[in-house]
Amino acid sequence: MIFSSNKSRKNSVRRIIILGVFWRILVIEIILLVGTLLYEGLTANITYIELLWYALRILSLVAIIILFMMITLRSFLTKKIISPLEAIVKANQRQLEDATASQHIDLLDLPPKEISDIISTRNHMLDTILKISEERLRYQNLIRQTFGRYLSKKVVDEILTTPNGSKIGGRKENVTVMLSDIRGFTTLSENTDPEKLVQLLNRYLETMSQVIVKFDGMIDEFIGDAILTVFGVPEKREDHAQSAVACALTMQNRLETLNEEFIKDGYPTFEMGIGINTGLALVGNIGSEIRTKYGIVGPTINITSRIESNTIGGDVLIGETTFEQTKELITVAPPQTVMMKGMKSPLVFYSVTAMGPPYNIGIKNRLESGEGIKISLPFNYWKMEGKKVVGDVMQGETISMSDHLITASLDTPLDPLTDIKLIFNFCTTAHCFSDIYLKVKSLNDQQGKVINHLGITYIDQKDTLILKQWMADKSS
Repeated sequence: MIFSSNKSRKNSVRRIIILGVFWRILVIEIILLVGTLLYEGLTANITYIELLWYALRILSLVAIIILFMMITLRSFLTKKIISPLEAIVKANQRQLEDATASQHIDLLDLPPKEISDIISTRNHMLDTILKISEERLRYQNLIRQTFGRYLSKKVVDEILTTPNGSKIGGRKENVTVMLSDIRGFTTLSENTDPEKLVQLLNRYLETMSQVIVKFDGMIDEFIGDAILTVFGVPEKREDHAQSAVACALTMQNRLETLNEEFIKDGYPTFEMGIGINTGLALVGNIGSEIRTKYGIVGPTINITSRIESNTIGGDVLIGETTFEQTKELITVAPPQTVMMKGMKSPLVFYSVTAMGPPYNIGIKNRLESGEGIKISLPFNYWKMEGKKVVGDVMQGETISMSDHLITASLDTPLDPLTDIKLIFNFCTTAHCFSDIYLKVKSLNDQQGKVINHLGITYIDQKDTLILKQWMADKSS
């Protein structure tokens, strides 16, 4: 610290000047005394007693002179030099403790020119420093506000405050990655006005972002309607897996509330699937000197994407590593195993429906086998691989339906997690059904007949209203 409130530090100038003057006057008087006594002793016919008394008179005179000089000089130096310097020190201390404190320095008399120049220079320097600081703070806030919309605010803080924050490179970290995606968004975008769709998507992303920030997640990027989020960076935390799962459950519940708002406003609803995986990833500034991105790379992200691809609306699926770190807190369905293209070993994941203390979060399990209203409707269906329809058309018939699940008998039973496109092969008055996209959740044998349970990933809003009305009529 430059300035100190310690009394000895504040009075150092006073002591140096007063003691410096005192010793110099004393040395001069001693030299004069010794010289006078030697001169008188050598040139004058004087006894030792007379010389002693002569010396005592001179010493008394010297003491009076020193005392007079010290009293008057001390007062003069204090008033003209020391007090102004101490006033400057006190003003600097106030400024150091509170940057908004007044720069004014209280002085009783006009100080010497040099000290006046010090005060003037000080005030000018403080004005310059304050202006520069205000400008720097304004620019920093602008950068934080602007880039905080493109990057996590924690990442922006790390880049701005760390000396090597913008340096290309990364570090390996154990993180939890979450990928959330709107199911059937491509089809939804084809049937919705673009401007309206962007407004809905922004409302959705804003709502989900608020939940993610609440659980200390770092939004790596928005990939169209998908959100790639990382937990455990840039600030390390041991409970990143638990935070990710709690965040995902909360997001599903919050989407239910958001969909209620959409319905009231006459808009289509969204269905979201979430995949989560924990593992090592390279975290840091990735790219080149021309274009850099703070993000993550590694197989953990790829596995998360594979897990998410097996979701339907309302699902929260977690990988084995995430399950191991959260199994004491969560309620899950039996594990599912699927062999994915490009993977050497089967992908294992769990569907999470609830999480215990301290989170106490649960989502409604809407995909239980056998639930729904019994209703028989014929349909055609096709097997899907990615975005492509493969194979010939096949026939099936519904056995029961709910808002998110269709139980049906199929001509050709399909393995769990198979994606299909379904269309009812009939029209009602002034309405023909659009394509419905589903994923096979499970199948079982009922009286020698294979029954498939199909989770709905996308259905047109108008079709939903008609089917709901039919189910309501059946249940009444």
